[in-house]
Amino acid sequence: MANLIELKDIVKTFDDSETPILKKISLEIESGKFYTLLGSSGSGKSTILSLISGLLEPDSGDVLLNGERINQIPAEKRPINTVFQDSSALFPHMNVFENVAFGLVIKKVPKLEIQRRVREALSLVRLSEFENRSIDRLSGGQRQRVGIARAIVNEPEVLLLDEPLSALDLRLRREMQIELRELQKRLGITFIFVTHDQEEALTMSDEIFIMNDGEIVQSGTPSDIYDEPINHFVATFIGDSNIIDGVMLEDYLVEFVGKRFESVDGGMRRNEPVEVVIRPEDLVITAEEQGKITVTVKTQLYRGSDYEIRTEDELGNIWLIHSTRQAIVGEVVGLDFEPEAIHVMRFNETEEDFDARIEEYVEDVEVEIGLISEDEQSEE
Repeated sequence: MANLIELKDIVKTFDDSETPILKKISLEIESGKFYTLLGSSGSGKSTILSLISGLLEPDSGDVLLNGERINQIPAEKRPINTVFQDSSALFPHMNVFENVAFGLVIKKVPKLEIQRRVREALSLVRLSEFENRSIDRLSGGQRQRVGIARAIVNEPEVLLLDEPLSALDLRLRREMQIELRELQKRLGITFIFVTHDQEEALTMSDEIFIMNDGEIVQSGTPSDIYDEPINHFVATFIGDSNIIDGVMLEDYLVEFVGKRFESVDGGMRRNEPVEVVIRPEDLVITAEEQGKITVTVKTQLYRGSDYEIRTEDELGNIWLIHSTRQAIVGEVVGLDFEPEAIHVMRFNETEEDFDARIEEYVEDVEVEIGLISEDEQSEE
């Protein structure tokens, strides 16, 4: 499938800083998917939206839409609309219908067409009965829906959403997450969503770009990123993790906490120092003699759906466990886990390094099992 949007080697620096906010960023966006830019404040997420929308121009690099360079095309001439963080962009002196219709009126769309499109947009965001309601009589979630309706009524190819749910309370925020995801599927257009909330990104996205310090650290599906973090930053930024120093003895065999364990990872040097990641939900509490590791329970918190249990092994490593089984503070227990639960990371590996390593590793495996010859591998 051809890319709808491409950013190629984008650099952006603001006047009051010598350090670029974006450092040679490249990404590809396909049509009809829900993408999320995820990162902490200052990582460059909103700057990317501004470059795509046309509110900013890059210092260098290219922004492409359907293969055409659009760096100098003004925002109003791009088939792209933006929903911002709060509802301050709505006009308080206009009712819901008038707010949604505003852009169409400016474009001098015929009156009957305006009525059809506005009512269709309000139906999509479930505000059909509110078209005559004044803005100051709406809840926070309803105002955000009006902002979304005003954006989609213009029938954009791309909808940009700059942390539109951050001001809502937790219950309403979760409801709006579901509504936004369903809306994107119904419309079939591309959504690019900005958030600093990891759970929100994992819940809503087809693909995620994780950003840190002006760079894309890792991209992929939510399950790819959660299950296969590239490096220490990603492993700690996305969800809770147990990260332990280890040694990759050989393919599928790793050593940590003084013991050897089978794993499913490979493609590293023999005896290479590595970091080992095991997610808290992949650890199973057992009787002391049945566990692969012996630990002592230090603390326990009830989280509603499960217990968050902190334990310590004989070497002083802290192990976090999420379990439906209640533990007893002070008891000695075993921890069990499957080889698939062990994820091995090289120190400070980039996404490019990871892709190159895996490609080389796959080729080595193909040679070993006879799928390709060594000559074919050399040619590639």
